[in-house]
Amino acid sequence: MDANKRQRYEKISAELTRLSGGKDNIQGVAHCATRLRIVLKDNDIADLKAMEEVDLAKGVFVAGDQVQIIFGAGLVNDVYEVFAEANNMKNMSLSDLKTVANQKMNPLQRVIKALSDVFVDIMPGILAAALLTGLSGVLGNMDFVRANETLSGINTLINIASGAIFGFLPLAVAYSACKRFGGRPILGIVMGCIMLSGSLTDAYAAAQGTAEVTTLHIFGLGVQLVGFQGGIIVALLMGFVTAKLDDFFEKKVPEVVRLLVSPLLTTLVGALLLFTVIGPVGRGLSSGITNALVWMTQNLGVFGYAVFSGLQQLVVITGLHHIFGAIEAQLLADTGRNFLNPLMSVAIIAQGGAVLGYLVRHKKSVKVRELCISSFVSVLFGITEPALFGINLRYRFPIIGGCIGGAMGGIVVYFTNLAAVGFGTTVVPGIALADPAGNGYVNYVIAHVIALAGGFIMTLVLGKFMDKVPDAPDEKKPAGDVSGAASEDGGNAGTQEAAETLPEAPEKEAFYAHAKGQLIPMEEVEDETFASKVLGDGVAVRPAEGKVYAPADGTVLSVFDTKHAVCFASRYGTELLIHIGIDTVNLQGKHFTAHVKDGDIVKKGQLLIEFEKEEIEKAGYKTTIPMIFTDMPEGKALEKTAPGEIDNNKEACILRKA
Repeated sequence: MDANKRQRYEKISAELTRLSGGKDNIQGVAHCATRLRIVLKDNDIADLKAMEEVDLAKGVFVAGDQVQIIFGAGLVNDVYEVFAEANNMKNMSLSDLKTVANQKMNPLQRVIKALSDVFVDIMPGILAAALLTGLSGVLGNMDFVRANETLSGINTLINIASGAIFGFLPLAVAYSACKRFGGRPILGIVMGCIMLSGSLTDAYAAAQGTAEVTTLHIFGLGVQLVGFQGGIIVALLMGFVTAKLDDFFEKKVPEVVRLLVSPLLTTLVGALLLFTVIGPVGRGLSSGITNALVWMTQNLGVFGYAVFSGLQQLVVITGLHHIFGAIEAQLLADTGRNFLNPLMSVAIIAQGGAVLGYLVRHKKSVKVRELCISSFVSVLFGITEPALFGINLRYRFPIIGGCIGGAMGGIVVYFTNLAAVGFGTTVVPGIALADPAGNGYVNYVIAHVIALAGGFIMTLVLGKFMDKVPDAPDEKKPAGDVSGAASEDGGNAGTQEAAETLPEAPEKEAFYAHAKGQLIPMEEVEDETFASKVLGDGVAVRPAEGKVYAPADGTVLSVFDTKHAVCFASRYGTELLIHIGIDTVNLQGKHFTAHVKDGDIVKKGQLLIEFEKEEIEKAGYKTTIPMIFTDMPEGKALEKTAPGEIDNNKEACILRKA
């Protein structure tokens, strides 16, 4: 590193240290292929907004309780070297940094983060079910749909599809939880299948007393053979236990019989624990929450209403909210009026208001916009799982804002004596069930508007104190800044010095697929930094095999020590970053084999890196491979091949004159 570069990096380091709150506030520092990652004792005393203006920085965001500053491939190595040296934190690995970050979290924060991690992977399925349920509810209320045989049949199929997804949600949760806590995901699926076995009595039918329950006697304990439909808490617990059992038996069972005996013991012990300990405990916890909320509405007046509508959505997390159907049916049978329905409805719309509040605070993030808008649409039809698990619970303060908004709506329900004459639908379709007595329809709208506004406003207010920094930047700095970063990138210096010797680029420069599999747009990559194109535009592949190929004739600028990323320059000087997987730097090179080294001249289609795709996925990492144009040549435009199946003999994109 020459003196001029070092002087510049030292200035950047000093500025970052000052903006971080000083050396005493820095607990750890590490880096990955593109980002400098810092763990601070207190994020609140750091000026994270000002960090975005630091020389050569392309963006700043907070993830996993780490402050992540995007510098780009190659450059980040040099910045880290100087920054770590200045703060006496040399040779800290990413796993060390992750340990430091986790130590900052209190037990509640760790539980919430784990819960969020579990639901992130299965969110697309939940969202699909939510929107299908809403669509089915709307179509089912239309007379012309019911009267038309074809339309009615299509609506029935939609209803079956949405019901199936929600019906098997515990299985999905058990799978994701097992994966999150380090077990083999297939064993989580096995445990989910046991929970929903057709040999067990349906949980909803058992709760309503319409089905006979068989009782076994094991070790003197009465074990009821009841399924776990809606048992989200039980599924979470079983996913965790299954992962720990799998890890335990994998270590203890001799290798010669491990393949057969370890999964057998994990499944057998897990099933016994499910029916004897975890199932009853999970059901007891969920039922206790439900019964306490119902008791409050019946005995504590307006306070009880407010608490119920404020906390009802927390019951959705347990999966026990379906039991309210039996309570609502009993209320209608006894009194002809159902006061729980509007309370649940305002609780739902308030969470939608919280989603909108979060959206306003993060309106620049493409990923946040997509998730918030689709989640809010599902809320309008009475489905909050996407909003709860995808946003509100994940980021903590929106769930609080939504609960406060729900309580405000509950107060309106109490004072207007609002009730429903049926049950089963809420929010927009639910207005049809409102008791028209005493201006019921008008009061229904007023209660929902107040709950929506309450959730929205309270989320904005809480966000001022609890959400200091947007999740990720979406805007790249001006082109001059980016090119400046590239010119200071020590890894690319040789290429730039030799720029005069490069052949003139043709009007059309083709880049072939860097892997075999499914070609996808950058916007679909499961990482905000890549998806928002902070590092540059490009394409990505969801690989079908563990091999990465050269996308064109050119030179390997650098292979990262962890072998999960390669910097490459075409023969015309176009620079690329090929990044294998998301956060795979944490593997520290495990499961990766490099077939090239820095400075190698390669041909199109030549094998660069091999990786063990299944092992990496088993470890819980996405294997999507972005290929990013880190320094787009001036006057060039990127033309991308349509998404779909691709191999390394097909063009993935073309650079042509704009």
